[in-house]
Amino acid sequence: MADFENIVLEKGMYGIPGKSFTQVLEELDSSENYKGTALEGLDAYQRQLKRFGIKVSGPGSDTVEKFFSTTSSAALFPEYVSRAVSQGMESANKVTDLVATVTKIDGMDYRTIAAEEDPEYKELKPVMEGAHLPQTTIRVGDGLVKLKKHGRMLVSSYEALRFQKLDLFTVALRQIGAYIATSQMQDAVDALINGDGSKPGISFTEGTPNYSDFITLWGKLAPYSLNTVIAGTKAMEKLLQIPEFKDAQAGMNFQGTGKLCTPLGANLIHISGMEEGKIIGLDKNCALEMVQAGDVSTEYDKLIDRQLERASISVITGFARIYQNAAQGISCSD
Repeated sequence: MADFENIVLEKGMYGIPGKSFTQVLEELDSSENYKGTALEGLDAYQRQLKRFGIKVSGPGSDTVEKFFSTTSSAALFPEYVSRAVSQGMESANKVTDLVATVTKIDGMDYRTIAAEEDPEYKELKPVMEGAHLPQTTIRVGDGLVKLKKHGRMLVSSYEALRFQKLDLFTVALRQIGAYIATSQMQDAVDALINGDGSKPGISFTEGTPNYSDFITLWGKLAPYSLNTVIAGTKAMEKLLQIPEFKDAQAGMNFQGTGKLCTPLGANLIHISGMEEGKIIGLDKNCALEMVQAGDVSTEYDKLIDRQLERASISVITGFARIYQNAAQGISCSD
């Protein structure tokens, strides 16, 4: 068993291509070795926090100063920042309700697949003996998917934060993550409405909207499923005034879980800042791919050597459309 208390920690462990700080630690100190012990359930990074007695959460959390008590423990600080930001992204992230898959890449250039179907595919006609089967052609897309960087600059100093509890500092970092998640959601919607660089945007049908509009939307999506509906604030207000949205079961679901739903069983998601008057219905299992260039990135040199001062926290992501007809829209009239 590797002795986690004798691992030499250094900032160079952050700069290994294709590997996170925790992955590097796991190679030196695998969690598999701790099954059946008191340390089972902790990953390699959490064992290092235990090694230096750093408690990052709870009423008895330590101060920021605890990370900088030794040179080795200071090397743990950038990973703490990245994890707290990631927690904020996960808690505020609605993107997972829209995307069919997440693809992680190492570079900045990405071409998604382009899936093209025979017109007969939607008609679901039986195939006669000896006839050709309707086909789906999958090829590499012609254009590059647009990747965007979102993040915040963390501006402070060790002196200003040294006596602050880590539990409180985590709250601020999680909020940074929530801001990033909101920006990613807006990028996902933009890829649907305006295209992703390799495929054009979706088509919109003029509507009121009313229940009939939703039936039409449901029909246009077939054979895909209408399982997700997204709308901005103004459009959402109109949706919630449709009589069929006020049935007792929908109200019970909202009161019990806080989740909005439609009469057709689709999840209804409010996107703050979405273009007014636009409503999008999609099959989340086929419509959108999330492309991510690495995980949460922090300027580890500044966080370790200069003890905060100015350090950027960022994530690079993009969104690609998969099946062209797996998303349709309604443009609401006033």
